[in-house]
Amino acid sequence: MPKMKTKRGAAKRFRVRAGGTVKRGQAFKRHILTKKTTKNKRQLRGAVEVHTADVVSVRAMLPYA
Repeated sequence: MPKMKTKRGAAKRFRVRAGGTVKRGQAFKRHILTKKTTKNKRQLRGAVEVHTADVVSVRAMLPYA
């Protein structure tokens, strides 16, 4: 049986924490930042947890995580 391949795009975007939850970076903070409010940009900092509806598909893309 051949080894399963990790989706490399997903490997760069998601990390599995020790407790089993999957974390991801926030979207909408890369460009066109002048029209976004300071409060909005501040709240987009840091990592957040992947939504429970999407965890199954993310785990399928990361078979060895």
